[in-house]
Order: sequence, then structure tokens, then C-alpha cells
Amino acid sequence: MKAFEWISPTSINEAVSALRSAPVPADVDDAARPIAGGQDLLTTMKDYITRPARVVNLKGIRRLDRIVADGKGGLRIGALVTLSQLEEHPVVRSNFPGLSEAAHSIATPQIRNLGTVGGNLCQRPRCWYFRLEEAVCLKKGGSECFAATGENKYNAILGGGPSYIVHPSDLAPMLLALGGSVSVMGADGKRMVPLDKFFTLPAEGNLRRENVLKNDELITEIYVPASKFAAHSTYLKFKERDSLDFAIAAVAAAVALGANKTFTEARLVLGGVAPIPWRVPRAEAALIGKTMNDDLLANAAQIALEGAKPLAKNGYKIPLTQTLVRRALAKAGGLNA
Repeated sequence: MKAFEWISPTSINEAVSALRSAPVPADVDDAARPIAGGQDLLTTMKDYITRPARVVNLKGIRRLDRIVADGKGGLRIGALVTLSQLEEHPVVRSNFPGLSEAAHSIATPQIRNLGTVGGNLCQRPRCWYFRLEEAVCLKKGGSECFAATGENKYNAILGGGPSYIVHPSDLAPMLLALGGSVSVMGADGKRMVPLDKFFTLPAEGNLRRENVLKNDELITEIYVPASKFAAHSTYLKFKERDSLDFAIAAVAAAVALGANKTFTEARLVLGGVAPIPWRVPRAEAALIGKTMNDDLLANAAQIALEGAKPLAKNGYKIPLTQTLVRRALAKAGGLNA
């Protein structure tokens, strides 16, 4: 690990100032970094993927570790809230069950006790070429995405190219399905960013980054608005190992039902299959106004994977994800399947 300066601010403004005043990086991966739980950042530093000259410890900043109901049915989640706090919070469990399930699906209890909500949203890709110190892939400033023609069992089937990473966060698909936004503080002040605008595709944003955060910006809070579908939400995840594993494919579903189990609203977001949490509005639209049944769910699942372009070794993700879509919708809607 490269030597670095450690700074422990006691306020958000101090943290932003520490990030802003850090030495100008020679490379994007040399920029100063904030740290909270450190479950992802420290691994990238050990592998020399990230090489910050300054690390800004956020743990001394008060009031960022709270979950607060806003009195209108919405929820404000501090960026330093741990995954265990989120999973176990009574309001989250009762009113946003899919969010509790997503938090529970992450890694192990030990990691969930340290890892934070903000950190989970800002995780770096798990592609083994990106994580291999010796491989200078496209994401690290090289000229080639080695996964495109190499070992790509776990890589993207939607939205890929020129890099074929998948976004590793489990909270991101569920928070996006719930209409969440992040509050961001930086040198230019505070801004609210809807989660559907926060993550960036390799072909559309900065290829070296996965989101719109600037070097001197921090997530301070996540806001989940009141909705008719939050209470009927779920998160299903397929992983190779029962614990301590990332999603090969995942589905966040949130629905609202009228009489006779007719869909009045539906949100579907896929995880583990694209460089960003992948919302599927055409599949959502196919449900609205129709009564829940097995055929309808199977049709929505097929639509959800339209446009998928699997690589040589990950075509299995299409039927796998379709099955998860069907099961997630059935579970969220209370249909035995």
C-alpha cells in the first residue's frame, strides 16, 4: 500500500476542504479519498488500484449515522449508517422491506457491521482484471477491456462497452427502485442527485469512474420518498456462495396493486448485469393495468432482458435474471410462485 496522509475532520465542511486541498493527482486514481467503513477502499489501496496521497476519515462527523423518518412516509438515511443498522431498523423493515432485504444480502455480519450505506453505493467494480494489480485494463487507463474477449463469466450483458464491468452494489438497485436520491456536498455547495442520474455508463460518463461525484464531493444522506409501492418491495439476489459473495444477478422490485391484484405501479431494477443499476421501464409498463398471473410475470421477465448482449461466457445470465424477475414480482405482489 502506498503511504498516505490521514486526516480526521469533525464536520462536513472540513471534510470537503480536506479533499479539495489535497495535492493535485497525477491520475484519477491518485485523488484524495474519503473513508468510512473502508471495506472496499482498503482493498483497492492494498492492490494499488487506488493510490490516494490523502485519506479523509469521516467517522468523526456527527449526525451522518442516523436513520430518520420524515413524518410523511419518507426516510432519510445518513451516509455513515452501517448496513447492519439499515437491515435491522424497525421502520425500514416494516415500511421498506426490500431495502432491509438488500442490506441483509450483503457479505457477512462482520462486514455489515462496518460497511456503510454511502460506501456501498460508491463501491468499485469487482471485475478480476480491474482488481488485478498487474492488469492495466481500460478502467485503469489502459487501451483494452480484457473481459470483452477474456474471462467474462461475471461481466455485463446490458449496457456494456467499451468496458464490461457490472456495478457491485446491492443497495443501489433497491434504492433506485424506491425512487431514492443522494444529497451530495462539495466545494460548490450542496446538490440533490436522483439515483437514476448518479451512476454513469462507461460509454456516457468518465470511463474511469462509476458515478458523477467530483473529487471534492461526498454523499451525506440518502433520501427515500414516500410511495404506494415501498411496502410491497423485495430484493432477490443470486450468488454462487451462500455468504460473502456479490450478485451474479439480482432484481429489486416494488409494486402497488389495486383491486384483484391489478398492477397500478411497478418499479423493476436489475443488479449484477450492467455497469449501472439497470431499470427496465418497458417491463414495468407491460404490467400496469393488468391482473397479476404467471403468464404476465413471465412476459415482463422476457421484456426485462430485451436488448441483452451476452459475452462469450455469460449468456446464462439471461434466463437466470428472467427467473429472478418473475419470482421478485410474485413475491412483491403476494402471489405464490
